[in-house]
Amino acid sequence: MIKIKGLTYLFASIAACVSLSACSSVPAASASSNTSASANAVSSNASGIVAEANPMPDISASVQANAEAFPSCVTGLQARARTEGLSEATINSTIANLKFVPRVIELDQQQPEFSQTFDNYFSKRATEWRVNEGRRLLQKHSVLLNQLAKEYGVPPQYILSFWGLETNYGSYKGKMSVLNSLATLACEPRRSNYFTIELMQALKLKEKYQFDDDTMVGSWAGAMGHTQFMPSAYAKYAVDGDGDGKADLWNSTTDALTSAANFLQHLGWQRNERWGREVLLPKDFSYSHLGAKQPLALSEWAALNVTQANGQPLPAVDIQAAMYLPAGHTGPAFLGYENFNVIMRWNRSEYYAITVGHLADRINGGLPLTVSPPEQPRLSREQVKQLQAKLNEAGFDVGKPDGVLGRNSVAGLQAFQRSKQMIADGFPSPEVFSALGLSL
Repeated sequence: MIKIKGLTYLFASIAACVSLSACSSVPAASASSNTSASANAVSSNASGIVAEANPMPDISASVQANAEAFPSCVTGLQARARTEGLSEATINSTIANLKFVPRVIELDQQQPEFSQTFDNYFSKRATEWRVNEGRRLLQKHSVLLNQLAKEYGVPPQYILSFWGLETNYGSYKGKMSVLNSLATLACEPRRSNYFTIELMQALKLKEKYQFDDDTMVGSWAGAMGHTQFMPSAYAKYAVDGDGDGKADLWNSTTDALTSAANFLQHLGWQRNERWGREVLLPKDFSYSHLGAKQPLALSEWAALNVTQANGQPLPAVDIQAAMYLPAGHTGPAFLGYENFNVIMRWNRSEYYAITVGHLADRINGGLPLTVSPPEQPRLSREQVKQLQAKLNEAGFDVGKPDGVLGRNSVAGLQAFQRSKQMIADGFPSPEVFSALGLSL
């Protein structure tokens, strides 16, 4: 995943969407009904707002150019494989027979043009189906999950929540050839080095565990198995949980869940701490501390009259928390603790992290959100550029208009809102557009 600094609301690189979780739709009523997870659906950014992807106008030319260069690239990959210590059998059979996949280039080069609102993202993922299925699996795998909680410090509901969001509890793991997808991307100049490394790791996994090509399927960018690990993460964090001598994230639920717990532990999971929580804000809240860069101690949030969602005081514990308003002041508010940051290291999206945390709470018997996400308009990149240009014209310097509402833009927007006696939540609401003389 690509880390984007600051409080970024809109549009990040399609590179964030390498697994099914950031790119998939959500099941309707049952696992069998969900076959719609596809890598071209959306791209998630560092703070969570997700952009629907529209194709770049020159994709056809790019596909043609990459297709023509692919044979010579494969020769180079064979040479690289020798330096990596891969066997001649792998070099002369597997790599020599890798295939160029035009669809992978198309998906990789899609540009996010329209934002997806928090309501749209959250409501399609934190579904009653996922809650109920998670509760069922909590009972089914209770022995294993409790063992993992004891060993790795990650409570069962979180492991299930990741599993549910990544592949709908294993019901959809992707159908594209991992090796062909990675080879196609390794031979595309834009991110060749990264995907070449991932391809070499995937080939080493194939040799180590004797995986066949039919087993090694996943997302268009090479994410694999129940938990959608990229090959490098697979090599580093996958665990043979069932003791059969093979860490198989496709066919062994035990291996997959154990590996997820191991990965989270290495990402820094804090034992005996929550992810965060939904909170209620007082009417006179100043909105002066927003996002990951401006955390406060829980005692400081309590002094600002922030409460739990049920109105009870915040816990009297000595931890830091950051405030997140994924839908602005009219939507739900969340405090994210250190484990929120850990979730963000798995998938660099605030929407994703909030959804993982809330789904985990629901699986563990928690209630739905107290404040429902409001319906809000999607914004195009061009509309955000216009917003930024207007803020600059009004004397609120946000830098060059680029269609990305990052930290500088949010700060400028907050300053503009304060100048107009508006609630300064830094959110690009219809009221903000109207105040700037822009239409939606």
